[in-house]
This record gives sequence, C-alpha cells and structure tokens, in this order.
Amino acid sequence: MIAQLIEQAFGQRDEALLVEQLRRDGDATVSLVGLIEGVIAGHVMLSPMSAPFPALGLAPLAVLPAFQRQGIGAALIRAAVETAREEGWKAIFVLGDQVYYNRFGFRADLAAGFSSPYAGPHLMVLPLEAELPSTLGNVDYAPAFGSLS
Repeated sequence: MIAQLIEQAFGQRDEALLVEQLRRDGDATVSLVGLIEGVIAGHVMLSPMSAPFPALGLAPLAVLPAFQRQGIGAALIRAAVETAREEGWKAIFVLGDQVYYNRFGFRADLAAGFSSPYAGPHLMVLPLEAELPSTLGNVDYAPAFGSLS
C-alpha cells in the first residue's frame, strides 16, 4: 500500500523502490503514515546518515495527489521530527525545496559546512537540540540512496 502511495505521489517507481531497499537494509529508522478516514494518505521515512553525530535523513515524503495541500505532509514531518528528538538523534538532513522545508526549521546555511555528494543549496539540516554538535564533516544518506537515478 505504501509503495502504491509513493508511486502515485511521485509519478514513478524510484522512490517506492528506495523505501523497499531501506527496509530490507534495516535503515527504515522512522516510518510514519497519515490516515484520512482509514485511507493511507501520506508517508514519511527517516533513515540513518553517516555524519559526525547521530543524524537522520528525511526522504521520501509522499502524499497522495488527492490529499496534497491539506497539511498532511506538514503533520508527518512534525511527527517524524518529534519522534527523532525523543529517540535522541541530534539532527535531520533533507534534500529539498527551501521554501517548503524552512518553515519546519531546516536551514541550508547550517548544512553548508558539510561535505556531501548532495551538497548545495537544497541540502538542509534541522538541529534537534539547541545547536548542532558540529558544523563540519562528511555526511551522506544511507547506501540505498545511491541507487536513485
């Protein structure tokens, strides 16, 4: 069901295959769904990253097209952030649209000091404590992300 949701949200199968691989690899650290009247309307996943401190990567975030722009994605992000904070993670990285993710506290300027295959203006980080334990070092997503085209 989640694979179908992700395929519909992205219009392709790549992200659904990513989620399946993350699960097989044991890297699905946080996986949450949003339900609307018993229908799985959205899904978010956090997976561990290689980083100088305990960090997660947010991806993918998917909402069925019929339920987009109703706050489901935002609710899933907030729930995932709270879960990660409760579990003791220090930060969450995301690769995405700054306008969307800035409203949750993700910042590209805080990620600028990290080396990554994904480095650039779309790589952002959200500290889960007052500040990041480090602002320098190498960060990378779980190995399954290497299979994305």
